[in-house]
Amino acid sequence: MTDPSAQGADPRSEEQPREADRLREILRAPGYFTVLAFSALVGIPVSLIAFWFLVALHELERLLWADLPHRLTWDTPPWWWPLPLLLVAGTAVALVAGHLRGAGGPVPGSGGLHTGGTTPAMLPGIVLAAAASLPLGAVLGPEVPLIALGSGLALLFRDLTRAPATPQNTALLGAAGAAAAIAAIFGNPLIAAVLLIEVAGVGGPQLFAVMLPALLSSGVGALVFTGLGRWTGLQTGSLSLEPAMPLPRLDLADVLWTVLIALVLALLLRPVTGAGRRVAAYVSARVVPRTIMCAVGAGACAALYALVTGRTPAEVALSGQAALGELAADPHAWGVGALIAVLLCKSAAYTLCLGSLRGGAIFPALFLGAAAGVLLAPLPGLGVVPAMAASMAAATAAVMRLPVGSVVLVVLLLGSSAMIPIVILAVVIAFVTTELLPAAAAPPTPPRAEQRAGDVGDAGGAGVTGTP
Repeated sequence: MTDPSAQGADPRSEEQPREADRLREILRAPGYFTVLAFSALVGIPVSLIAFWFLVALHELERLLWADLPHRLTWDTPPWWWPLPLLLVAGTAVALVAGHLRGAGGPVPGSGGLHTGGTTPAMLPGIVLAAAASLPLGAVLGPEVPLIALGSGLALLFRDLTRAPATPQNTALLGAAGAAAAIAAIFGNPLIAAVLLIEVAGVGGPQLFAVMLPALLSSGVGALVFTGLGRWTGLQTGSLSLEPAMPLPRLDLADVLWTVLIALVLALLLRPVTGAGRRVAAYVSARVVPRTIMCAVGAGACAALYALVTGRTPAEVALSGQAALGELAADPHAWGVGALIAVLLCKSAAYTLCLGSLRGGAIFPALFLGAAAGVLLAPLPGLGVVPAMAASMAAATAAVMRLPVGSVVLVVLLLGSSAMIPIVILAVVIAFVTTELLPAAAAPPTPPRAEQRAGDVGDAGGAGVTGTP
């Protein structure tokens, strides 16, 4: 006779021991602890090299966009300044893409974020293309070259020590090197780990399907607790630190505006990233002339902005990291006209750079979101801080398509947990909206470009979740 208790047994209770046994098998596998130890050791040289790589990029950027104009008696770069710099950038990147292995790294408009596929032989091209793009005015950030640099360096150190190369340790060491390098730019190992978990696609689409309700529920729950604590005057106790400077309290108007802002930014940024993919496919057919043409076009956008507004063209050119700090420190220094102009011109330049130069998509998206937030801050009941928080979160999620990574990044950037509920709400709405929009079909890639893309390692990035 069949045991009645067995008939009603939950099959998940049998799966849990099997999953635990599987984890123990992985941990006990020959060489796994060796890979862990090597990952810890390889983080030291990778972090050092990533640090000096970023320092070199920063110093070169300051030389070209601040020191040199001052020596030539200009307080800020003149309006035409981006044109020759981006001409040089486009020419250098085109030569690297056409002649060096790996084509200078992934094109941000088509490659997205991934941790696989970079080999030590590709490192010279990756470094040269990033050095030619980022300091000379590309509207891109350093995160994609850093991930490729860290991944390639980890494998290089493995080869130098003559450690055995297996598919497992190649994947693990590549991810470890990428995490060590990306932590250098964000200044926090937490965001590096979270980003790489999502980029690697652990769990596939099911991960996001489970994650989104949990994110949204936690954000709404935080809003309810915040409201109840204010309405009743009672406290439940919480693990939190009071900031030195109080931030505005969230209210219903902030929540309602966040919903609308997230929807609008997701709808507006989807054409930008879609156009970036089309530019990448267009450039791949004739790399040298079209890379140069797109780079000069991005410079023309920055020059036009400077002519129209009388402000520095560096606010459109470059990644936006420095301009983001200036915008956050003094948002009222930007008039409505300047904010509209920088949104239009930087979006156009961003699109061209996504498909032609080398870098990452995150920092320009953050700046565009922040500028949109400052522009929308005068809406009734909103305010600068909630508007910037919601807009940066929505823009980052729409471009990165990594929901948890977007939340962690924006919260760490804000330096406070006060805006977490609307950050989560904006991220979930923007992410879902972006995913539900119909995908734009990219033009067919020529055979030669497909071969170059294979060299860069698209096949190795099976978990490319953060594709714009």
